[in-house]
Amino acid sequence: MTEKTQDARRKAQDPASLFASPWQASREPRATSPGFSLGMLFIAGVFPVSIHFTTIASERTIAAIVADEAFAKIKLYGVNLSDSDLSYVSQANYEDVNLLPVPASEFAYPSIPTTDPALRKYWWSAICRRVSTDELQVTVFISRKAGTATVYPNLVDTGRPVAVLLSVTTGSKNDELSVTGNKGYVGDGCIVVDDGTGQIYRVLEKYKSPNDNVIRLDKDWQGIPSAIWVIPPPVAGTPPVPNGRYPCIAVYQKVMSF
Repeated sequence: MTEKTQDARRKAQDPASLFASPWQASREPRATSPGFSLGMLFIAGVFPVSIHFTTIASERTIAAIVADEAFAKIKLYGVNLSDSDLSYVSQANYEDVNLLPVPASEFAYPSIPTTDPALRKYWWSAICRRVSTDELQVTVFISRKAGTATVYPNLVDTGRPVAVLLSVTTGSKNDELSVTGNKGYVGDGCIVVDDGTGQIYRVLEKYKSPNDNVIRLDKDWQGIPSAIWVIPPPVAGTPPVPNGRYPCIAVYQKVMSF
């Protein structure tokens, strides 16, 4: 039997070979290229990172919109400038000094008429400090709320994230603070505001035990520390223990006249 006849017989037994390209027919099967596999793994690893940064960018855009709405509502409901809680040297929770009662739904975004709390994904809270007779430094915290049954440790409304006050003292370095309040309320990446000046800081690191009450800031502390405002994480259990991610997305501040 000639070589041509043998080749024809093989093709007849394997119909798929009739459609094989010359490139395929001229090469033996070989293992997948390692470089290709590593490339696919690299691309797969990039996707979660891209999604993470896309989410951050989207939330910051939303936070700016929520902050604008919050400042407008604070202006609308007003502030009782004669309230004894207003001071030049410390902050007051906005809900303690507002001129007109503010419905809880007004602290939500979007603030649409609804009985479904799941539709309200973002919330704001505010603190105020007097800077002149009719002007206040207003600081607004923008937070996400995860879960309709999530509980937060505050005295205003445990169903939504609200800024709370923590006592602090000077650390061993200029960019460190020692938390004397509930140290579980502060962690890596969270934003804190000085009670005395309204200066905004970000926590770069919370040290490990036995120094887990010490935090390192993104810049040196200005002045003498006494207390900070922070949005604490959600809590669970009895007694309640912080058990979730920090909800605060951004903090905005402006001086407003009333």
